[in-house]
Amino acid sequence: MLKDEVNKALKVVQDGGIILYPTDTIWGIGCDATNTEAVKKIFALKQREESKSMIILLDTDAKLPSYIQDIPDVAYDLIEYAENPLTLVMPGAKNVSPALIAEDGSVGIRIANHPFCQQLIQRLRKPLVSTSANISGEPSPQYFAQVSDDIINGVDYVVDIDQHSTEIRKPSTIMRIEPNGGFQFIRR
Repeated sequence: MLKDEVNKALKVVQDGGIILYPTDTIWGIGCDATNTEAVKKIFALKQREESKSMIILLDTDAKLPSYIQDIPDVAYDLIEYAENPLTLVMPGAKNVSPALIAEDGSVGIRIANHPFCQQLIQRLRKPLVSTSANISGEPSPQYFAQVSDDIINGVDYVVDIDQHSTEIRKPSTIMRIEPNGGFQFIRR
């Protein structure tokens, strides 16, 4: 079941499509983080300003150096010891779509802990975009049943995993880390 869904989603993402999928936090809309056309489809679907960046998911922190210029050592400690899903916003973004990089050169990255996300990212060999499955300004859905029809009908594929779960999941904690190791919370 999981393998079949990973295969179906992989094909859609490799072909430049966007998917609706479960994560270790809330349901997300995603695509290949290196494909600018696909990233722009997500901005259009969410009716979101392109100046508001979206995060990327990786399957392991070993891949961080491929997407961030200089990673402060504290980043690895924060990832290792975080009790809840943690998104780190770091400067020096590289090798992702320019549409995902903020004006200050930063990008938000989370190491996904969901088996579907991990397997899809491993197979894709690229980061996956992750943004909440809602129209900009509307509340983020806490589980699949709360995702609006506009979003469901607007993606190229809806992953058939965890759809019946009503477990309340919260968005990740977001921290900004500076190259000198200084950090601040953006969302707790």
